[in-house]
Amino acid sequence: MAMQRIAVVTGANKGIGFGIMKELCKKFDGVVYLTARDEGRGHAAVDELAKLGLTARFHQLDIDNAGSISRFAEYIKKTYGGLDVLVNNAAIAYKNAATEPFGEQAENTIRVNFFGTLAVCHALFPLLRPHARVVTVSSSAGHLRRINGDEPAATALREKFASPSLTEEELCSLMKQFVEKAKDGTWKASGWPGSTYIASKVGVSALTRIQHRAFEADSRPDLVINDCHPGYVDTDMTSHKGTLTIEQGAACPAYLALLPPDIKEPRGQYLWHDKQVVDWVNGPTPAAY
Repeated sequence: MAMQRIAVVTGANKGIGFGIMKELCKKFDGVVYLTARDEGRGHAAVDELAKLGLTARFHQLDIDNAGSISRFAEYIKKTYGGLDVLVNNAAIAYKNAATEPFGEQAENTIRVNFFGTLAVCHALFPLLRPHARVVTVSSSAGHLRRINGDEPAATALREKFASPSLTEEELCSLMKQFVEKAKDGTWKASGWPGSTYIASKVGVSALTRIQHRAFEADSRPDLVINDCHPGYVDTDMTSHKGTLTIEQGAACPAYLALLPPDIKEPRGQYLWHDKQVVDWVNGPTPAAY
């Protein structure tokens, strides 16, 4: 009996995650798992897909909960023995009008968007099968040039992130440093942007490059990871100010999830919503959201 191929999308009950689910349910040759923190919303989203004639399965997964992550990884391992596609989509963002102190916003945003994503990767990467595809949904906010300014602190920070030998451990230290500086009010003087979301997404984009190097050295053939800016999409996260539809936002992540075997590129790269590869370190970024 042929082995069932398995795809997983995190934070998939609404928005871009739900859009990615629609694409994968149509085009992926295998079982697609919709995961979400909230079981009720997750099941409702699977029912919504069923009304469109699409089949998905649900499993609870909260990327901010270590127990939830390990239960999910154990379930996939026991049930299927492996995984073929992982889309890291789950993330949070504070609104501009948020009243929580900057330090608190930094702690929560980095914990979920960066360390939560990293924890999911640590749990699921050992289960990736040969030719697996991993996609991390970043943002235009995740481009390195968003740590802007010519002052020495910002330049030094960009150089650290851009280093081709940056390790996961060093990156984790940088992310923790941002939270500390956000709490003690010295983030600007240290070269950091005044947006916790930018810091978190620059972090996951840098992480993608590190994970790509690890995949290149992995004994399993043709493991590919990329990250992308899905576009400025009309979702709850953008307070419905985005100009792109959810379908347009899902296009690039779904394309990366479905890259054919042994593709030469993109590998370890940062893509814009129109699927063009963008130089993550130097830019330029395409002007349009």
